[in-house]
Amino acid sequence: MNMLALLMILASAVSHATWNFLAKRTHGGAPFVWLTDVLSVLFYAPLVGILFMVQRWSLSLAGIMLMVGSAVLHLAYFLLLQRGYRMGDLSLVYPLTRGTGPLLSTLGPIVLLGEWPTPIALAGMLLVVVGLFLLTGGLCIFRANTGHLVLRYGTLTGLFIACYTLWDKQAVSGAHVSPLLYNYGVILVRGMLLSPYALRHWHMVRQDWHEHRLEVCGVAVLSFLAYFLVLTALVFTPVSYIAPVREIGVLFGTILGIRLLAEREARRRLIAAGMIVVGIIVLAFS
Repeated sequence: MNMLALLMILASAVSHATWNFLAKRTHGGAPFVWLTDVLSVLFYAPLVGILFMVQRWSLSLAGIMLMVGSAVLHLAYFLLLQRGYRMGDLSLVYPLTRGTGPLLSTLGPIVLLGEWPTPIALAGMLLVVVGLFLLTGGLCIFRANTGHLVLRYGTLTGLFIACYTLWDKQAVSGAHVSPLLYNYGVILVRGMLLSPYALRHWHMVRQDWHEHRLEVCGVAVLSFLAYFLVLTALVFTPVSYIAPVREIGVLFGTILGIRLLAEREARRRLIAAGMIVVGIIVLAFS
């Protein structure tokens, strides 16, 4: 992985952890996701419009279909993630979802795309995944009252992370769709898919906006930015390297959960996070 890709993924990871922290502070659910999608479309419309005219982008039918498919995968991811945050701590749910994702995203390219990381890179990936497992408390998660449900939602969310990562890799690298245009289109389609539900539950939309407008705006800006950086890096970097490095955000998310949300088991989670740092360093220099 070259330095440009590494810096982009690190910036994306911090943005991603921050918007997850903001989302954890809200009621979550489909109305919240719809609000963030609508604001993302509005906030980034001028930039997309200017670049669309300057660069004369063209979008094929295949590109549109890829956007629609990605929007469905991302919608499932967002809704599962919000449900997980209703049941568990940020420093538990976030690393669990992010730990399952890179494991599957790493195995997927090996099996489906023929990408094969070096032995050193595989060692780094192993450290990342083991660190994430310890960060969640290992098998102790099953002792919690809602442990099974947290694990279920976390694993399902991680599965969708792996699916949309591989799908979007083909869109921006294989089909050569502009990362900015692709990300914008995915969010636009996702908002359209959620619009009927939002209109039927308009009182919930108004409640989210009234109580959490700052969080809504923050997620709208940061979620778009975070994934745009990932998509851009995917254009010239293998998925099997990007997916684990994204998990540096787990460190930031864990610290936010412990310091700002007063979540417990700080020492164990920070030690496990240190393992993730080592794994990422090994991966970056492999």
